[in-house]
Amino acid sequence: MLTVTEAAAEAITALTGQENGQDGGGLRFAIHSRQTDNPQLAVSVAPEPESGDQVLGADGGPKVFLEAEAAELLDDKVLDVQQDETGEVAFAILPQAEPQAGS
Repeated sequence: MLTVTEAAAEAITALTGQENGQDGGGLRFAIHSRQTDNPQLAVSVAPEPESGDQVLGADGGPKVFLEAEAAELLDDKVLDVQQDETGEVAFAILPQAEPQAGS
């Protein structure tokens, strides 16, 4: 299952609050293009999940809506935010850390 970092959750809260002006929206991931071996994701702010979307997040907190194919693609990933040298913040999809041996 996609894991959302605290920083990403804060960014989603800021985005959905600014975009919708109301609680309940979320960040939606869907497959945009599957023309190559490396599918392209589309990310948007959505007021609610679409039919068949997987919903991550608790009531009153930031939510992520995953189209079925996107959920499968992101199953072993982490959603984080990264800041570039100009201060712009962007979402980043990272691999989940491997469990430590003996943990």
